[in-house]
Amino acid sequence: MLNYAVDPAVLAPLVPRGVELDLWQDGAVVSMVGFLFRNTRMLGCAVPFHRDFEEVNLRFYVRRRVGTEWRRGVTFVREIVPRRAIAWTARALYNEPYLALPMRHTHGVTDDARTFEYAWQFERKWHALGAEVEGEPHALRPGSEEEFIFEHYWGYTAQRDRGTVEYEVEHPRWRTWTAKKSWLRGDTVPLYGSAFSKALAAEPRSAFVAEGSPVVVRGAQRIA
Repeated sequence: MLNYAVDPAVLAPLVPRGVELDLWQDGAVVSMVGFLFRNTRMLGCAVPFHRDFEEVNLRFYVRRRVGTEWRRGVTFVREIVPRRAIAWTARALYNEPYLALPMRHTHGVTDDARTFEYAWQFERKWHALGAEVEGEPHALRPGSEEEFIFEHYWGYTAQRDRGTVEYEVEHPRWRTWTAKKSWLRGDTVPLYGSAFSKALAAEPRSAFVAEGSPVVVRGAQRIA
């Protein structure tokens, strides 16, 4: 997860109705995220050839007040997966901005380091997101930036009629590494627009890798 400072004005038109930007130290953040789904099931059913696959997404952070509780969540700018059926299902069920493109990934382990890279092909060019870490992962530190980045358990998506749906994502609190180095290679403008080009061309403000775990994504519910 590579995290970049961004002008809140860039995100304002993309914030779904009923939620507000969730800021870190009074600043807005976008994250480029790469990960691997394993043993995926839809409504409890495994679909052949659609169980293990990569995803890369660009997301930002929002929150919604429900009674005395803040529900902290994310909204996606773009999500890339390698199979059209996955993209179609996500668009149909959640109206999420999925796109199907050729993808690949590498996970490398040496005696003293681990590297992770996720790549996607767009307009006949390969683009990549990656990080290198050392040592063992650690528990999230209370009040840290990594806790802010990872501890968002809701998704919020604007609908075609300008309404908003909310869905819960359940997983245990992950252990993480702080990346020793990270990279984002390729032209981000064609996929994400010129509004994000300045933020994504800069050095990330932070970069983390998480162990991952079993994850449950609940059904979407329309919010008032």
